[in-house]
Amino acid sequence: MTAQVWTLIFNSTLQTLAMVLFSTLFSLILGLPVGILLTVTSPEEQGGIIPAPVLNNVLGRIVNVLRSFPFIILMILLFPLSRLLIGTSIGTTATIVPLSIAAAPFVARVIETALKEVDPGVVQAARAMGSTNLQIIGKVLIPEALPSLVSGVTLTIINLIGYSAMAGAIGGGGLGDLAIRYGYQRFRGDIMLVAVIIILVLVEIIQVMGNTISARLIARR
Repeated sequence: MTAQVWTLIFNSTLQTLAMVLFSTLFSLILGLPVGILLTVTSPEEQGGIIPAPVLNNVLGRIVNVLRSFPFIILMILLFPLSRLLIGTSIGTTATIVPLSIAAAPFVARVIETALKEVDPGVVQAARAMGSTNLQIIGKVLIPEALPSLVSGVTLTIINLIGYSAMAGAIGGGGLGDLAIRYGYQRFRGDIMLVAVIIILVLVEIIQVMGNTISARLIARR
């Protein structure tokens, strides 16, 4: 492969990293409060500290509906929003919008699951000491669930790498776009192979880092 092709591969890798980084950040901003709300409003026997069955049910159904959308379809449906916010519906920057929205419901469920794994006895002890609901959330639930949260975020990042590759099918940029336009459509199997290998390496690096951080957090307890 020529130096021009390697430059193209390098730029596509940077595009994928940018998409994954910013979409992870924005999906956490969107999904974290929803996940916390799903946890605290759940029935008391499920760990809810502010039970609100109606709100919990409605919010849960919205999250489930958004999670059920195939990403390609969701991305097409969000083209108008991308144009409104970014000014275009194609390219790396525009793809961050549907990536963030697609990942947010997943993040919310990951957060909810992690927080519900916290020992109820710890929450009851904090309440007995006079802690407010906000203090229980910020100083008990989140710190206690941190190893699980890290594992959940790791899984989210890996899913976003896969989503970003699929986004390449409709002009999303990055390694997926590289594999389709320069590999598949131009019959360059070597380019496609390199793109796939880079994606696999990225997934492996993220998984190892996530496992390491989570294990260290557990060891510090």
